[in-house]
Amino acid sequence: MGGGGSTRRVTFEADDNDNITVVKGVRLSDSLIDRMKEPSSPTTRQPRSSGQLCSLSNEELKKRIAEELALERARRDSEAQKRRLFGKLLERERVSSQEQLTRAILRERAATEEERHRAQSFARQLEEKDKELRKHDAYYKEQLARLEERSAQFYKVTTEQYQKAADEVSARFK
Repeated sequence: MGGGGSTRRVTFEADDNDNITVVKGVRLSDSLIDRMKEPSSPTTRQPRSSGQLCSLSNEELKKRIAEELALERARRDSEAQKRRLFGKLLERERVSSQEQLTRAILRERAATEEERHRAQSFARQLEEKDKELRKHDAYYKEQLARLEERSAQFYKVTTEQYQKAADEVSARFK
């Protein structure tokens, strides 16, 4: 869009479908042409009809096209900024959910590790109790064997004494 002042005029007209075609192959939308047709002052306003030729000076056309391009560029920039912000928001959400998942996995691993250590500790305690029970079992079996031996000795002595006493009683009362 040059900055030099030109007196060249651009002519446009409505086609069969009421779309506006600009000379030299540039196509503009109806809304753009309608906005370009609206003058800044009410004296240059012309009604639109099919087939009517309208002329604007090159400067006015450049100014209006520049305004339209600036508006379109601002709209695109706004949409791009919204997409960037939405993308950043999605990225933050993804990172946050990933961090939460990582924390949950770490907590679960820690809990599993703690349970494993606890199970190992219980297994050691069980083995120690088992060893202690075996010791007690061996001790009590040994004590039982001593008592049985002593009981057998007492029985033998008692039986011998009984037999001796019975023999004496028998010998006395014969």
